[in-house]
Amino acid sequence: MKPRIGIIGLGIMGGAMAEALIDAGYRVCGYDVHPTARRRLKKAGGRSLSSCVAVANAVDILIVSLPSVAALDDVVEKIVLAKRKAKSRLIVIETSTLPIMDKERARRRLQRVRATLLDCPISGTARRMKEGAWTIFVSGGKAACKSVSAIFAVFTRNAPYVGAFGNGSKMKFIANHLVAIYNVAVGESLTFARKMGLDPRQVWDLFATSPVVGTGIFKLRGKFMTERQYLPATMKVETWQKDMQVIGDMAKSVDCPTPLFTACVPIYSAAMAQGFSQHDTASVCEVLNRMAGGHGLSRARVTSSSA
Repeated sequence: MKPRIGIIGLGIMGGAMAEALIDAGYRVCGYDVHPTARRRLKKAGGRSLSSCVAVANAVDILIVSLPSVAALDDVVEKIVLAKRKAKSRLIVIETSTLPIMDKERARRRLQRVRATLLDCPISGTARRMKEGAWTIFVSGGKAACKSVSAIFAVFTRNAPYVGAFGNGSKMKFIANHLVAIYNVAVGESLTFARKMGLDPRQVWDLFATSPVVGTGIFKLRGKFMTERQYLPATMKVETWQKDMQVIGDMAKSVDCPTPLFTACVPIYSAAMAQGFSQHDTASVCEVLNRMAGGHGLSRARVTSSSA
């Protein structure tokens, strides 16, 4: 029989994982602080429970997809204080981009209640999962990681084991470091094209799939930039700010210069200041367009959640 799976954090990523697992025939229950997310799970065929502790006590494998260190600490603290009623060992798969020291603290605390934490951050958006294009950087105890490989196979064929706990996060930092740069670079190129009088859609058609200069970022977010449509977001600028901070802090801690990454930081900050916090990170193109003297989007298009 397939293991019982719980998901705590049913946002864009957690919700997508829940639906994929349900479609694959797994019994899925979950919890999220937002009632709409819990209703989506129920509509998809999952079971919505009243708390993260209830979920942890009802499953064999727990996936957590959380937006912040505070959220992870809260979930771990509640599970530990409740002393988890189940007798069998729980495997917890942590999929977020968070500082390694905070994940390590969570790992040590969960050990007290026979729970094994794995560090398995995901590179890719919910849309990319449907295309089979996720990469999951799997790290932690080798035996535990192997025991949940079938779960990863539901999401992607690309879930490499990268070694000791924490290596998964390090790999994700490299991936997001590149994404941060590529995203701004694509916006800059399309802004340059507009300034020269080229049709940005034609530029996207020619270069997004190029084997030389094309990237997944160019293909996905370049399309948003050509259409100037940034809602609904595949990655919100507000959430991305957290990832940028985590990566920057890690680079400083190992004394690594990151001049290109650092140059991108104020572009994302400007997107926040210009009202794009809930929009896709592709909206950095609007920041660059305004810097180039172009017309900004109308307020209706910036604020409308149905754009």
